[in-house]
Amino acid sequence: MTHRFYAKTEKKQNQLVLKIGLGALIVIILSFVLAWYLGVYVIGFLVFWIALSIIAPFFDTPSLKKSGNIIYHSPLFLSEKPKKGVVVIHGGTLFDYIFVLENQMNGSERTKLILQQYLEGLLNFINYCETENVELLKIRGTSYIINENTATRIGFKIEKTDAVQKLILAFNYFNLLVSASVAKNKLTFPNLNETKTFEATLNALSARKAYISNLNDKLKQGITEKI
Repeated sequence: MTHRFYAKTEKKQNQLVLKIGLGALIVIILSFVLAWYLGVYVIGFLVFWIALSIIAPFFDTPSLKKSGNIIYHSPLFLSEKPKKGVVVIHGGTLFDYIFVLENQMNGSERTKLILQQYLEGLLNFINYCETENVELLKIRGTSYIINENTATRIGFKIEKTDAVQKLILAFNYFNLLVSASVAKNKLTFPNLNETKTFEATLNALSARKAYISNLNDKLKQGITEKI
């Protein structure tokens, strides 16, 4: 599994990010011109908000990776640098979806691959923590891809999403909308109430490592057979 962005040279990566930024800037400028012409100024601010939400991971994710503040454990599984014994994990961003998922894949195949890469990344993360003797009090994540039953079986406990997290999700709704649509390969409006926050200890995940590995192998085999 290859992350096509990181497979490029640093020069080409920078050129691509610059093109994305310039493209977004042009759209924003045109929207403000249209807003001024129509006298409906909210259009410009709305487009600015949407564009910023969508393109943010294309700048943030490579930058955070380069600085060491996030680590890829698979092309679609990332972990942040631990803070006070807590590490936040992510199942890939819109940026990662664009550069990992293949155009010819249908929605079901994409969802299975995202889940498989999540499990594979989680396994690599557990092994990394065990090898490096990383002491973590909690491992926390938020996802709309993994359902409650799967999260529980692999060692997580479902927690109530706090108000701050809900506010962040609401602010980034258009990013989530595009991410969900890319993941499902069709226009998909995510229900923020279905987004789950889950937590686990490293010991709890380590205890379920064999189960996670078996589930990962089954998904990987199914994906390989499809290909």
